[in-house]
Amino acid sequence: MKSIRILLVDDHQILREGIRRGFESAGHEVVGEAANGLEGVERAVELRPQIVLMDLSMPVMDGVTATKEIRDKLPDTQVVVLTMHDDVGRTRQALDAGAMGYLSKGASFSEVLGTVEAVAAGETGLSPELAVAMLRSAADAPEPEDGPLLSDRQIEILQSIADGETTKQVARSLGIAQKTVHNHLNAIYRRLDTQSLTHAVLSAVRLGIISLD
Repeated sequence: MKSIRILLVDDHQILREGIRRGFESAGHEVVGEAANGLEGVERAVELRPQIVLMDLSMPVMDGVTATKEIRDKLPDTQVVVLTMHDDVGRTRQALDAGAMGYLSKGASFSEVLGTVEAVAAGETGLSPELAVAMLRSAADAPEPEDGPLLSDRQIEILQSIADGETTKQVARSLGIAQKTVHNHLNAIYRRLDTQSLTHAVLSAVRLGIISLD
């Protein structure tokens, strides 16, 4: 796989050092580190990494706020959360802020590496168990409006993403440009009132628009 440019944002230096070594051994480039959310935003704007690996509980600025700022300033940079928090409410906050993946610090490095590589390839990074828990708690997801909430093409694209395809694979299978897929996804985000692909998939499943195998 092509080398991924990664920024590490965590207030535990020893953890950052261990993760850095792991990524570098896997052939990826850790372009920088930050010890709090504010520094993470500043470093992200400066370095423009492909992936930010983000803690949630940090001084100065928390990870949820930092994630939202990074996604607002750098829409092409994806955020993967790595945190001690595994409750559904905290997960939803991170996903609503724009995170594309969510990992517990109890995860193995191979799981962290796999999630980061998946997100860099245009996939989502949310465990099936956490997805099920979020669906069960999604009482505040948007309700259907009169008429179709999503177009047939948007449903087709979102279902393909839920089935594990990347945006590049979806574009190829549908015979459309990858940019067209992203345009459809942006429209889906607006319709489902979210900035997160993972949250859009979960909301669409709850509404019965698509299904998770």
